[in-house]
Amino acid sequence: MLQKKIACAMSSILTKWWFISHLLLLTSLASSGQVVQSARFEIPFSRNDTKFEIIPADQYGLFLLRRLGGFPDDQLEIAKLDTSFHESWHGYLAINKKFILVGKRTEKQKLYLLLRYMDFSKNDLELISIDQESGNFVRHMVKNFIPFSPSEFQITQNGALIGGYYNRVPVVIFFSFGTQKSRILPGLLNESGELTQIKTYPDGSFDVLISGRGYKGQKTIWIKNYDANADLITNYALESEDNKHLIFARSLKTHENMQVVAGVFGTRNSEYARGLFIATVDPAGLQRMRYYYFADLQNFFKYMKAKREQRIKARIERKRIKGKRARFNYRFMVHELVPYNNQYVLLGEAFYPKYTSVDSRSYNGFFSPGFSQGAYIRNGRIFDGYYYTHAVVIGFDNDGNIRWDNSFEINDVKTFTLEQFVKLEVHEDKIALLYLFDNELRTKIIKGDQVLEGKSSEPIKTTLENEVIKKENTDVSKLDYWYKDYFYAFGVQEVTNPVAGKRRVFFINKLSYE
Repeated sequence: MLQKKIACAMSSILTKWWFISHLLLLTSLASSGQVVQSARFEIPFSRNDTKFEIIPADQYGLFLLRRLGGFPDDQLEIAKLDTSFHESWHGYLAINKKFILVGKRTEKQKLYLLLRYMDFSKNDLELISIDQESGNFVRHMVKNFIPFSPSEFQITQNGALIGGYYNRVPVVIFFSFGTQKSRILPGLLNESGELTQIKTYPDGSFDVLISGRGYKGQKTIWIKNYDANADLITNYALESEDNKHLIFARSLKTHENMQVVAGVFGTRNSEYARGLFIATVDPAGLQRMRYYYFADLQNFFKYMKAKREQRIKARIERKRIKGKRARFNYRFMVHELVPYNNQYVLLGEAFYPKYTSVDSRSYNGFFSPGFSQGAYIRNGRIFDGYYYTHAVVIGFDNDGNIRWDNSFEINDVKTFTLEQFVKLEVHEDKIALLYLFDNELRTKIIKGDQVLEGKSSEPIKTTLENEVIKKENTDVSKLDYWYKDYFYAFGVQEVTNPVAGKRRVFFINKLSYE
């Protein structure tokens, strides 16, 4: 097995290049709690520099990674930082120019990188495992006989799971670390559909969830349970009502081996959801389904202005009096399903795609100056990104009964790839909801359906006081989970200091809600 050590670069030049600054900035949100930005990491960053990706490694710290050109191979620059942003090691890893990085994952003190051929000239994949402590790495060649582009990547106790599509049919490969062999998971390649989740568990077992057609031709969620050796244990579909098509779902298992599945349902062949479903499946296979239309939720429309929300609720009540149901269609993604205080909490976000009309006669194959980067032309319209409206948080019991719901308005967020923006931090007596936009941390504190602290915001703190962040020259910043109750915020900022002048930096801020 090829083993080498990533060269440590601890010279004085690199020590100066890597600039670490710590700050203790306690900013009180309200008497109910506060956001603490406890440390900051900065690197000087020019407009021509390649951006860093961050890969969290739980309590072991995090990795900085970026691709640099080279000859004959490109280089992956990798730095390992601990939770206090002290550099553990830093070095470069050669990769073939024909490979692109398609997956990144940390698990049990190792960093795993998945690469595929850029031009699909070969189907084989390369998996690199890097020891977090020493920087030693091993290259694994993953044999693959089906041409597909990986979109899902997870690490289990015994191997790596690589998921994607072949002719609209979900495919998942299991690569065994023990045998160094790969195989397609049993129970797949039988139906077309959407690979919605690969859920791993500490004992090495895992679930694969696929949204596809059931035996009656109705769209539903297939749940495939596998043991640690990737052998199929159970394979079943959720049994939904005839007029309800299950579009997307997330899943978890309880300590009693009960399967809990939550997602969205809609009408036939529609991408729009009309509500949420919650299913519980006991070890014997007995299913219990609950359906909740958006109109059934008490706080779903709280993101609207007061007068509009009142009109919507009045419409719902008029329908109810007549014995009818008000139906609303939303594009909605379920992101998280977590246990909490003898309940389960679901977090999802509503969004919509925006298009701008364009005169195709004046379009010559290049983007016009006024169009956003990443947009594309289709049928005389230009796709200008996904816009988010609000996040929804729901608490339900072991039987799938909703106990409370709440919402969090999302302002100004636009993206060309669907991703989770709002994060949650659960405490015994409250839940903090947070997201980052335009260098401002926006928060809301709830307890069930109550609002303990309304929407508030505070800036991402810089190294020194009285510094000004130039928003028009700042790239998009993001917030993500780190370890325990800590988050990290990162991005590129242009900062003006009244004494030292202007600087452009790549930054990471460590923060928590207390």
